[in-house]
Amino acid sequence: MSKLIDEVASLKQKITEAHISKDLEIRVMGNLEEIERLENDITARVHVEQMLNYIEWVVNLPWNQRTTDILDLSKAKEILEKNHYGLKPVKERILEYLAVLKLNLGRAKEKEDETKLSHAILARRAPILCLVGLVGTGKTTLAKSIAQAMNRRFVRIPFGGMSDALDLRGQSRVRPDAEIGLVLKALRFAGSKNPVMLLDEIDRVAEASRGDIMGVLVELLDPEQNQAFTDHYLDFPFDLSEVLFIATANNTTNIATAVLDRLEPIQMPSYTDEEKIKIARDYVLPTLLHESGLTPQNLQIDETIWPKLVRPLGFDAGIRSLERTLNSLTRKVARMIVEGKGKSFRVSENNIKEFIESY
Repeated sequence: MSKLIDEVASLKQKITEAHISKDLEIRVMGNLEEIERLENDITARVHVEQMLNYIEWVVNLPWNQRTTDILDLSKAKEILEKNHYGLKPVKERILEYLAVLKLNLGRAKEKEDETKLSHAILARRAPILCLVGLVGTGKTTLAKSIAQAMNRRFVRIPFGGMSDALDLRGQSRVRPDAEIGLVLKALRFAGSKNPVMLLDEIDRVAEASRGDIMGVLVELLDPEQNQAFTDHYLDFPFDLSEVLFIATANNTTNIATAVLDRLEPIQMPSYTDEEKIKIARDYVLPTLLHESGLTPQNLQIDETIWPKLVRPLGFDAGIRSLERTLNSLTRKVARMIVEGKGKSFRVSENNIKEFIESY
């Protein structure tokens, strides 16, 4: 039996296990029968590969796989406090948001038998958060914390520079180089049909295609439409109503009104220098030390140095520049240790130029 026949047999088994729609199952089974007929036709090799790729996508999408939500506000608060310093108004909004989800789920359970409860109820009634703020203010990490608090998987779709709505919706298979869209790619990566999906920097799409991309966003965010989202490549409706969408933006100026109507903006404040020092000392530096294979004994920083690390090049609303500075510092110390120049280093007023290139 040829390798192709083995692959076809394996795909048939996966189709049965995937529990996909009957209509879609008939379609892909027909494709497999066509592949078997074309097994020895060399001229049809490209066509066969295209059909195999399509069937692989069908069987690997999470049609029925989902994680179980955990809506424990005390645990969510603990995670938010652990991962983020300050931002009290933002954290309060997020906890209120999770409380609404918890109440809606409780009411749904009262009305339906739990075994028949639709997981989509939660997503349909939830407001869609849009974290608005400058670069480095913690928008992405907040979204990750929400996913962690809810026990959901996290996936991100970057919108910065996106120039074609087909990047989201996929390309028709009549094109030889067709690809599935970023939305369904993210779902396959998550392996779950109810992840937290971050739509990152939705205000930074290319101007020429802004209208088309915003049109797809309206469909993604509208609970009446996303229950049957159709990717051009898949060419079959996929239910996105269980996905918890979270958007981010630097500002809302370039976001279409129809999209804004479906969002609940949360303004992310800029950090003060004192807050940045606290974040850098207690959150960023310990993480970077661990990632670099260092210990707190390997690198110590004098208190008088922190204000200079916060503003090596002037004001920055977020902590990106600070993270880069500390990252460079930990790499330099790691190299000095490996080269045998010492095992413990202290950054002070006297030697700061040796460790920080901007001085």
